[in-house]
Amino acid sequence: MTCYDRRDLGLLLLRLGTGGVLAAHGAQKLFGWFGGHGLEGTGRFMESVGYAPGRASATAAGLAEAGGGVLLALGLATPAAGAAAAGAMAGAAAVHAPNGFFNAEGGYEYAATLGLAAAGLAVTGPGRLSLDHALGHVFDRGWMVPTALAVTAAATATVVGLRNERLRKREEGEQQALFEE
Repeated sequence: MTCYDRRDLGLLLLRLGTGGVLAAHGAQKLFGWFGGHGLEGTGRFMESVGYAPGRASATAAGLAEAGGGVLLALGLATPAAGAAAAGAMAGAAAVHAPNGFFNAEGGYEYAATLGLAAAGLAVTGPGRLSLDHALGHVFDRGWMVPTALAVTAAATATVVGLRNERLRKREEGEQQALFEE
């Protein structure tokens, strides 16, 4: 086995593992599979942590995770798939950040790991054992990597920024209500 073959096999394993986990998480949000809460329950949670409207936020996160995960596993449209999944994980990491780094304390470790793996795949490409390679990389051009990552970064920064502003206003309202009591 040559080094190039090992790289392709490694990318396949990374894509299958990362994509499979992301797809399962998205299916929890979208369909309630694997012990998930579906759009209604996830929407209520999203609203409670500042992502509004909740159901639309749950749908967007579920589609980014499930769609990005399936596409990553297949090695299809890898720059867009990796960027979408990384954006969703950045949004999740924002929720967990107040709890510190480690997942055991509810921190952002897990979301950051999935997001970095997805972004890494977007940058490196899927390897030869992929649909992108089989299709001549029509959905995996060099210019697509910075474009997908930049668009996703801008959208994610906007969504997380709006969430942080909602949480700040909610906290101010709660403090004001305490003051008036």
